[in-house]
Amino acid sequence: MIYVHVPFCRSFCTYCGFYSEIARGDCFEGFLSAIVAEASARKEEILKTLDVNTLYIGGGTPSVLPLSAMQRLLEALPQGPFSEFTMEANPEDIVQKGKAYAMGLKELGVNRISLGMQSFDDGILHLMNRRHDSARAVEAFTLLRECGFDNISIDLIFGMDGLSDALWEETLEKALALRPEHISAYQLSIEEGSALEELTARGQYTEMAPEQCRRQYDMLCAALSRGGYVHYEVSNFALPGHEAQHNSAYWSRVPYVGLGPGAHSFDGAKRSWNSRNPSGYTADYEILDDSQALEESIMLGLRTARGIEASLLEESTLQRALDMGTLTVSGTGRVRIPEERLFVSDDIIADILLAAESKHL
Repeated sequence: MIYVHVPFCRSFCTYCGFYSEIARGDCFEGFLSAIVAEASARKEEILKTLDVNTLYIGGGTPSVLPLSAMQRLLEALPQGPFSEFTMEANPEDIVQKGKAYAMGLKELGVNRISLGMQSFDDGILHLMNRRHDSARAVEAFTLLRECGFDNISIDLIFGMDGLSDALWEETLEKALALRPEHISAYQLSIEEGSALEELTARGQYTEMAPEQCRRQYDMLCAALSRGGYVHYEVSNFALPGHEAQHNSAYWSRVPYVGLGPGAHSFDGAKRSWNSRNPSGYTADYEILDDSQALEESIMLGLRTARGIEASLLEESTLQRALDMGTLTVSGTGRVRIPEERLFVSDDIIADILLAAESKHL
């Protein structure tokens, strides 16, 4: 299970707090050399994680890379083909580079595209500082379909000032009309270091009221359920059989190797992360003790419809959550947060972890 972080973007979205650099000139060369060197040095570590044989290239905006750079990157990896090979893409890149680029990605083994649509409204896209408009987003999706991609995920954002309920409903209708295999939908948050944080501090942006965010999340869940999508994680929905293999493994704490500047890795006990420098970086790490590992298992598992084994929770903590309705027992005997409460899952998980911690003081 491999993740590669491509830290380059053509422009920065107002909401983004992820590490990225503006793509300029021959900036890819130093990055590629560093990736090749890191992949070689970590070959044995990579091979140990391939029980889940997936590759995810994220960013940043991986679709800024030319096919030649993608090929060089892949040649550095010690395994392939991958059962699931996802690449994140900007709609504008797909349209500009055309069918030759899309077909080239298929030939390199990419079998799943995560397309950053975010919205179907040009006004909202402008506020986000996205490079594409609604028409180009649909054009990119159509082009990928024409090139044979039968596993496409699209990203959507809700809870943004200016996104009325009516506009959100229209967005959901347009998304369902495309029938992507997977939809990831996130509530807009003000990330540290983002342009949106600065706009908010200056009084030029106002966060949407929590009750309207909740209403838009409920609209999302209802619309996608009617459309036949499985709500398998707080922010993720899939047509049956198209749940993301790679991300699902994260939520199960499967070991993975992250390559590239800012990438994180996990070997089952040690969590490490690379420093942020495209042309050369170092790694730091922490060793998780048993209590941290348990906390992480609970936190990640309760974000999913699969939930967790009831035995992970102390009996009184579990019974209290069941009595309050913040947890329910699934048909498999596992416990999960009911779908109608997933919007406040962070609060529920924090409460459960606090209760569990107090039992061990």
